[in-house]
Amino acid sequence: MKRLILFFWAGIMTVHAQENAEGWTITSGKVTKYTGIVAANGRIGILPSDRPFETASIILNNVYDKESPLGVSRILMGMNFGNLNLTIDGERITETNVSNWSQTLNMKEAGFTTSFDFKDKASISYTLYALRNIPYSGYIDIEIVPKKDVVIEVTGKISTPKEYRNPLSTFRILKDLETTMPILQTVADSRLGRHTVATSATFIWHDINSTREHQRPELTHQKLSEYEHGLMFEKKLNAGQPYKFAWTGAQCTSQDFHDPQTESERFVIFNLLSPVKDLLGGHKALWEELWEGDIIIEGDLTSQQDVRLALYHLYAFSRGDSNLSIAPMGLSSQNYNGHIFWDTELWMYPPLLLLNQDIARSLVNYRSDRLGKARQKAINFGFKGAMFPWESDDTGEEATPAWALTGTFEHHITADVAIAFWNYYRVTKDKKWLQERGYPMLKEIANYWVSRVTRNEDGSYSIKNVVGANEFAPNVDDNAFTNGAAITALQYATLAARETGHTRDAEWEEVANGIVIHRFPDGTTKEHKTYTGDIIKQADVNLLTYPLDVVTDPEIVVKDLAYYEPKLSPEGPAMGQSIFAVIYARLGNADEAFRLFKRSYEPNKRPPFGALAEAATSNNPYFATGAGGMLQVVLFGFGGLHITDKGIEQKNAILPKNWKSLTLKGIGPDRKTYIIE
Repeated sequence: MKRLILFFWAGIMTVHAQENAEGWTITSGKVTKYTGIVAANGRIGILPSDRPFETASIILNNVYDKESPLGVSRILMGMNFGNLNLTIDGERITETNVSNWSQTLNMKEAGFTTSFDFKDKASISYTLYALRNIPYSGYIDIEIVPKKDVVIEVTGKISTPKEYRNPLSTFRILKDLETTMPILQTVADSRLGRHTVATSATFIWHDINSTREHQRPELTHQKLSEYEHGLMFEKKLNAGQPYKFAWTGAQCTSQDFHDPQTESERFVIFNLLSPVKDLLGGHKALWEELWEGDIIIEGDLTSQQDVRLALYHLYAFSRGDSNLSIAPMGLSSQNYNGHIFWDTELWMYPPLLLLNQDIARSLVNYRSDRLGKARQKAINFGFKGAMFPWESDDTGEEATPAWALTGTFEHHITADVAIAFWNYYRVTKDKKWLQERGYPMLKEIANYWVSRVTRNEDGSYSIKNVVGANEFAPNVDDNAFTNGAAITALQYATLAARETGHTRDAEWEEVANGIVIHRFPDGTTKEHKTYTGDIIKQADVNLLTYPLDVVTDPEIVVKDLAYYEPKLSPEGPAMGQSIFAVIYARLGNADEAFRLFKRSYEPNKRPPFGALAEAATSNNPYFATGAGGMLQVVLFGFGGLHITDKGIEQKNAILPKNWKSLTLKGIGPDRKTYIIE
């Protein structure tokens, strides 16, 4: 028996070693500074901690309440069903009495495993999943291997944030014929009463028919406080005999369900009565399908892990069946209130458009579902067409705090949406979608820009009083990126009209051809009309080269690179460097491209797993926008991929010196593979 056990563990170690060598896993022991990696499924994000059986937080996607009576909307911190207490022989396990601590993120299966020893009494491991197949639920799969006879006491808890109102906590054993279903539950109102939130949870035992009450350990309900209660059982374990069980929870709100309380029970009952092999198998199968779109780097394991971690987060924060978008921090935190910015369309969306068109469609549909509110905003500010908010929430109205000038003046977001829409059609050639969603959006946005421009005496057009991508320069005229994005949006509307058989508006072409891009005497593009060389927050002018293709003259492209890179603020967000890297790669300069690729994210990595903060000087991971930027360097820079009116084309791929090969899998609707050696 011992020999079989040794062989089994040796097999697991071999698999783990192979996955690590291929860049699928990241493992850490105990560290002083700790930033966790979220387990997410596009609906909920569960953030682990570095303490045994503790979860830091749960974030609910697209569920908002006002942050304060006079504040704007803020994404909800969910009830935390991810915390357990475990005592062995009467002593509770804490970070002070465990050894051999290890945590591993398995990106291939989207599981986060924690393992440790408790004195000389037991080895313990548990894996956290945000179930991809049951998207409003999470699952913690637990194994205890006792080294001697012990008595364990386990408590699973639901902890409700104090900002919630009127929590009602219950424990009931539901019954249908011989099937019994123990349900721990809390129902409460969100902080200002906009939503009802309901969380249900229960234990699952794999080795017995857990629905038979007489076979299950006796469960005891514990009311720990008004905002926390738990479900406890006790069990004697014999030395050397592994003991397996699970804790599962589901969380529903009135944002998505008319009866969130009952629906949360149904999800937990489904998990309870589904064989663990089938339940987790469904989760893993969906992640295997996601990874059909993948990036494989040979010869640089660190870059491979970094790139795959970025892609893991974009997949984890999104769903192809949701028509939802991705906030800058995804489902890792409440930073930026969980609002939706241009970060999605310009930074996260392009890699997903190449690798997973189902998710890309959700991201663009999120905007078209809110087109009516964008029309209202245009009217309210004296314009025509559709005008999108700088920060968006579930309503589609402006969600930026009123004190922030970006919410009133950062208008390029409306063009960014149009660019994403036409690129979706370029890649998918989905004519039905273009007719129903694409062209109506592009038409309204083009009409907005025609009404937004000011005609100059010489017949040219200016866009005045904006905040550009460089937010260090508020209320300027003729910001380079805003003007370039507007030109592009107008051109794309014309192409969409032609493609769908609509009569194109001649004014769209006239305005697009007349919008001003200002330049210095030597030809270098000016960041805005009165720009004199100030430090900039992030890439702005250089976006006209990539991704807009507005500035294409090689001499000007090089001048713009040389002029603006030294002006990027070290306090700015990560993704600015990635634009420079893409352009250098397309110019054939692999060394400069790789230098800026690394600079775009390495200073922002946080221990122990490499979670990205927004800037080198900040600590607010995970910054999904930065992940999108670095992935664009690999796909559109080193990989040489271009989105054109003919679809996805490859031109002049180039590799860093230390990469032996780059494989891009599952690209486009035809799931093509590109290998660069």
